[in-house]
This record gives sequence, structure tokens and C-alpha cells, in this order.
Amino acid sequence: MTALAVTWATIARAVRDRTALFFMVLLPVAIIVVIGVTVSGFDQFRTGVVTSSQTGPVARELVSDLADAPGLRSRVYDSAADARTALRRAELDAVVVVPSGLDEAVRDGRSVTVRVLVEPSGSAGHAAVSSVSAVVADHAARLQAARFAADETGTGFDESLGLARGAERAASPIAVRSVTVNGTSDFLPLGYSYSTPTMLVLFVFINTLAGGAAIVQTRRTGVYARALAAPVSARTLVLGETVAYLLLALMQSLLIVGVGSLAFDVAWGDPLAAGVLVIVWALVGTGAGVLAGALFRTPEQVNAVGPALGIGLGMLGGCMWPLALVPDWLRTAGHAVPQAWAVDAWTTLLSRDGDLTAIAREVGVLALFAVALLTLASVALRRRLARNPGI
Repeated sequence: MTALAVTWATIARAVRDRTALFFMVLLPVAIIVVIGVTVSGFDQFRTGVVTSSQTGPVARELVSDLADAPGLRSRVYDSAADARTALRRAELDAVVVVPSGLDEAVRDGRSVTVRVLVEPSGSAGHAAVSSVSAVVADHAARLQAARFAADETGTGFDESLGLARGAERAASPIAVRSVTVNGTSDFLPLGYSYSTPTMLVLFVFINTLAGGAAIVQTRRTGVYARALAAPVSARTLVLGETVAYLLLALMQSLLIVGVGSLAFDVAWGDPLAAGVLVIVWALVGTGAGVLAGALFRTPEQVNAVGPALGIGLGMLGGCMWPLALVPDWLRTAGHAVPQAWAVDAWTTLLSRDGDLTAIAREVGVLALFAVALLTLASVALRRRLARNPGI
């Protein structure tokens, strides 16, 4: 029996285990979706739009523009009282009141005031006013162009407005593109770009750690004892198990990366740096999983302690919330675990446009964790097999 045979047997056993597949495939994706949806709205202002059912096409177009604005999450209210109540309850950041006579005023060439209501003490409301003003200004520019065309050509306002819309669609607008150069953000981007890398760090470690139960079960069923009775060394068994857990960790990592890229449009930054980071983190998880399989005596112990330990270390290392938000002493304590260094590296890649050089320190620390865990795991498992492989 070679190490490759041991690797293949371990992978085949994991693939046939439906519980393991659930934790490796379905649960990480489900949590990525939940957290991604939860935090994706933090960069948008909640806006209520008050309009009546008898508004004309110009007013309806303004409502549509507000709904399509990327920085706004708009909800239409038929009653101003309901919108004001939602604003007082902090369910909205701002309320936009569309005048009932907007269409008539525009056709008559009269000025129109669009009121925006905010809570005086709310900072988000005043910021929302800027986003609403930008949408209203774009809408007003389209109406002014239509009014100018109607006055110059003598055509009707509605026809001129259609021409203005067509010219706006055909013209190439000036685009503003933001590029962060040497950024210093300590936070991952919101939405799925926040949940996907943190869940990769969390679940790859948890699953490899909990996977140590399979090593314990293999010991207790006497598989290792029978293998050692043949001309197979303990070193071969340890190497085979280690490679198997590494491949499983890489498979789960690639699954999360692929789902994040294809389904949620997550950008993983510099490909080389991201690839190195994924491999090093898989090695860290592999060392933890094999070490758990060598130290624990029963699979039940691994299943009870492993996930709890993985979640606890993930919380301490910033997988649940940014370490930039916690006190300095807790941030320092968090960097005693490898999760914090992995999250720091992803933050550099995704929020600061970093490359492999920029995360060299984090990768180096993770490599030290990996070497330490793999060395301890190898020594512990070989001693366990040499002493009594059946316990």
C-alpha cells in the first residue's frame, strides 16, 4: 500500500459521507448567501417615495429613476403619513415627496420643488439627500432638454421628451470610475465580497478540524493496525492522510471561490496572491485536522469539540466581524490565531488592491502556523500508530 492509496481511500470515504458533504458544500454556500444579503444593503440609503395613483408619466419616470439609483433602496408609499411614520421609526433614512402636479407644472414651464424629509438628528438622512438630489438633477436635466427642444422646434413637449430620452441613451455619458490606490481600509467590501472570503477561512478550518473524526474512527476500527501488519510504514499512512486532507481542503476552497466568482461576482484580487493564500490556508487547516485525529480518543470528542473550537477561533480571528471594530487588546489577542492573519490578507487583497508582496507578512505567519501544525500532527499520529494504532 502506498501513500497515494491511503489518500484515495480517505477521499472516497469523505465523498460518500453525506453529512461531510453537507458541511463542505451546502452549509458554507447557504451562510455566504445569508450574510451577503444581510450586509449588502449597508451602502444604500433606505428611501420612501410618496406618490399618488394619478401621477403622470413624468412623475412616474422620476419614481422609476429613484428606484433604479444604485445608492438608494426605494419603497413607494401612497400616503405621506405612512412614510413619515416609517421615517420616525428609523425604517427609512429619507422620504421623497413627489408633487402631485409635477406633470402639469413641467408642461407649463413652471418650477417644481421636490421635498425630501429627513430626521434632524440622523446623519444617514442628510447623506441620502445628496443621492436623491443627484437623481432629481439628472431627471430635471432631461426635462430641460425636452423643454428647450419644444421651444426651438415647436413640437409638443411629450415628443421632445421622447427625443431627449433617445439622445440620452445614444450619447456616451461621462463615467466616473473609482480606483483605490494604496488604500488603507481595514474592512472587507460589503455584501458577498465580505461573506465569501471570511466563510472560506472559517469553514475550511472547521471542516478539516472536524474531519479528524475520520482518522479516529479509522484507528478504532483497526484499519491502521491491519495496514501496519503489511509492509506499510506509519510514515506512509501519515503522509497519505495528510495529502487527503489537503486535497479536501483545496477542493472546498475552490468550490467557495468558484461559487463566489460565478454566482455572486466576487473579485478575489491578484490571482497569484489569492492562489498562494488559499493553498497556505488549506495547509493550516490540514495540520489542524490531522492533529485532531491524532490527539482525540473518540470521534464523538472530535465532533463535539472541533466545530465549537473552529467557530470560537473564527470569532476571535475576525471571521464574524472586522477586528478593526474591537478594542486593541482583543485585536492583539485575535492575532494569536491564524484566522486573523488570513482575514487580514484577504482585506489587503480585496480592499487595498494588494498583491503577493503586500501580503507577504501574513502569508509568512500562516506558513509558520502550517509548518508547526503539520509537524505536530505528523509526530503525534506516528507515535499514536507506533504505540497502539487501535486506540
